Order: sequence, then C-alpha cells, then structure tokens
Amino acid sequence: MRMPPFSSFLRTLFTLSSLSRVRTTSAQAQHAHNLLRQHQLKSMPTIPFLGSLFGSSSSSSKMSYPDQRTDDEWRAVLTKEQFRILREKGTEAPFSGKYDKFFSDAGVYTCAGCDAPLYKADHKFKSGCGWPAYFDSIPGAITRHTDSTFGMQRIEIVCSNCGGHLGHVFKGEGYPTPTDERHCVNSVSINFSPKDKIVEGGKADGKEGEAQK
Repeated sequence: MRMPPFSSFLRTLFTLSSLSRVRTTSAQAQHAHNLLRQHQLKSMPTIPFLGSLFGSSSSSSKMSYPDQRTDDEWRAVLTKEQFRILREKGTEAPFSGKYDKFFSDAGVYTCAGCDAPLYKADHKFKSGCGWPAYFDSIPGAITRHTDSTFGMQRIEIVCSNCGGHLGHVFKGEGYPTPTDERHCVNSVSINFSPKDKIVEGGKADGKEGEAQK
C-alpha cells in the first residue's frame, strides 16, 4: 500500500483545522449575537402610552369614601349614562350637556350620585370648552387624583363623598379667573339647586332650576 505524500497530509490537516475554526468562530459569533439581542431587549425603554391605553392609573378607584354603595346599588339609582360617567369614568360629548351654557346668579351644583354640594353658582364661568367650567369648588367637596390614561398626565376630580367621577381640572390656561383653574365637569355628573343654601347633612336645599342666560 502506497502512503500519500507528506505534503498532502499537511494540506489535509490544515484544511480540517480551518474548517473547525470556521465552525467555532460561527458558533461564537451566534452566541455573541444572542447575548447582544437579549441585552438590547432588556434595556429597551417601555412605552407609557401602550400601558396606559389598556388601563387607568388613576388612584381614585382605590380610595375609600363615606358613601360606600356597591355597583349594583348605584345602578339602581343612576341612569345608564350617569353610571357610565360617574362610576366608570366616562365622558359626555362636548357641547351636549345641559349645564354647558347654563348660568344662574345663585344656587349650588351637587353630585348627581349622592347629592353632595360641589360648586356654587358664582364658581361657574364661560370657557367655551364644551363642558361646564368652574374656577373653584366648595371647600372639601372635590378630591383630586393623578390620571395617567392615554399617555397624558391629568388631574381627575371626583366627589369627596362618593368618589363619583366629575371630570378633570386644568391650571394655567390664562382664563381671567381668581384661581386660573378650569374644573372641566360632565353635566351628567351634576345637578343644580337654585337656592344658595347648604343644609345639615351636606345636602343642597331647593329643586333643580332651569335659569338660562
């Protein structure tokens, strides 16, 4: 049996060694690529909008309020639209509410859910925003919470007695009011009592009026 030349043997050994190095280098490169990708995925910033789009970060639903009625009890006394806005934090269409263009010289705006006094008639001003606007509230009647839904930072306002959602408050918009605040309130969330008198128990005296300017 004739042995192959030594040069051929060396050539074959070099070729096998080269192929082994190529395979090893490729495996190492793939491993490095996988590590880099894992690092990139872990370090990618989250997108606040996506998280807030599927849930509210408002803390109002976690608070405890004096009026502790259940959802079933609220459904028994509220209309479907009132429940949607007061209890589920909905919003009525702009310029559609009965109190958007309603003004009176005296009276009290109360919570449509529990009848607690919220705003005095002289707190209301013309903002042109499409919802009833107030520059102040009755002391202690309103509770504020940070609302991060839809990727925005807003201040939600709720009734301090029952936690019913009223709307949002905005500041620094330049309205010529004493507080430079705009309490943007859903008409569905409130009622109006024409007499500017708060009786014992936190109720507003008088029947709903329809004065219009």
